Amino acid sequence: MQVPISQARSLLETIMQRQGHSMEESVIIADHLMDSELRGLRQGGLARAISISERLLRPGAQRVPMRIEHETSVSARLDGGDNVGYLVARRATEMALEKVKAHGLSIVAAHNTWYTGMLSYYAEMAVAEGKVVMIASNASAWVAPHGATEGRFGTNPMCFGFPGADNPVIWDIGTSIIIHADAMLARRLGQPIAPGVAYDGQGQITTNPSEALAGALVAWGGAKGSGLGLVVQLLGIMAGSTVIPQDLARFGFLIVMVDPGLLSPGEDFAAKVSEYVDWVHTARPTDPQVAVRVPFERSMQDRAARVAQGYVDVPDVIHDSLLKLAA
Repeated sequence: MQVPISQARSLLETIMQRQGHSMEESVIIADHLMDSELRGLRQGGLARAISISERLLRPGAQRVPMRIEHETSVSARLDGGDNVGYLVARRATEMALEKVKAHGLSIVAAHNTWYTGMLSYYAEMAVAEGKVVMIASNASAWVAPHGATEGRFGTNPMCFGFPGADNPVIWDIGTSIIIHADAMLARRLGQPIAPGVAYDGQGQITTNPSEALAGALVAWGGAKGSGLGLVVQLLGIMAGSTVIPQDLARFGFLIVMVDPGLLSPGEDFAAKVSEYVDWVHTARPTDPQVAVRVPFERSMQDRAARVAQGYVDVPDVIHDSLLKLAA
């Protein structure tokens, strides 16, 4: 069904308050989920509010205020207090921005958190301030290493962001062919997943999302993508995650920011980024009807189009679940 954007946002805020979040926290979480929905990443949008609620309702789940464990002028390590990653990663990003503005570079780690969401959301915060950013976040053992069929590392997104004079370049990828949220959404909608993207508990390829969630996802890019997943897992461990991944708990998040002026004082790096992007656009396309794009352009275009139309399409089963949570 078609749900007005303002109504969808209000619904998410209400649900998060029902789960014990303050109004300010609820607004932060809802903004992230709505941004995902507006960009067409439905698996991380409104449906994710259901998964968040399920995690918060687990027996023994008890979040506490975030706290800084260690801090220097250019670095910090944040204990997320078992708060959802939308809150923890945003705070880590804000800390990194404060430090990079003062010193030209920063590195902030956060741990004891879960569901970090789209790393590009935090990258947008950095590039809007003219900074270059690298982000990594590890997760539960949902993904099988190349050559294996059992999960050993997370879907483990990594992200790079560069400011541009016109638009930024942001590359945000998960290191599995599909992410955990894809399988979760498919299960909620009663739909199969694509062949060749997941194993069942016996190590056989499956298109059943429930079997995939009980088994393991396939690493993106074969051995190379598997290697990236391993790297992100280790970066998460450096940020403070457990060595052996836990189920939806104790994820590690790492963000590094650099002011381009630290290396090239007086130069307009953002203009150079846009100049290069313009040249990339001139490459001969394989399909004359499809323009050559750089990362994040489609996300921005899809978001602008949905904002202009004023509503998002939400499957009835998802909308019904959200209404029950809000009530």
